[in-house]
Amino acid sequence: MINTRLSVAIHIMSLVAMDPKQSSDQIAQSVTTNPVVIRRLSGDLKKAGLLTSQAGVPGFNLTRDPQDITLLDIYKAVNMEKELFSIHDKPNPKCPVGKRIQGTLDETFKSVQTAMENELNEQTLKDIMNHLFQ
Repeated sequence: MINTRLSVAIHIMSLVAMDPKQSSDQIAQSVTTNPVVIRRLSGDLKKAGLLTSQAGVPGFNLTRDPQDITLLDIYKAVNMEKELFSIHDKPNPKCPVGKRIQGTLDETFKSVQTAMENELNEQTLKDIMNHLFQ
């Protein structure tokens, strides 16, 4: 199953865009998760150059306007895996399917990964915010 890191990161970024003074505790209440999760993800977003914060001051700031932050930017910041799908390590090489499954799925999975990244690159944080408040 694909984890929720991307959706939580978009949630964080949307809240920060609306109100930069929200603490990780307040953001955690909106996401309904532990503040540690928010701090970890916001740390990833800071490392990627999407957020800034100041020690001792609650809240975060976006480093760019929401229309200049793509969902792909956010995805790359918090995605621990390089690829959306992985292929099981040790299929049986004596099996007619097992000996070819990795090469066969590699092509398909790369195509799906590329399509997903292209779509995420077309959507911005501003687009998400516009949908949230229609």
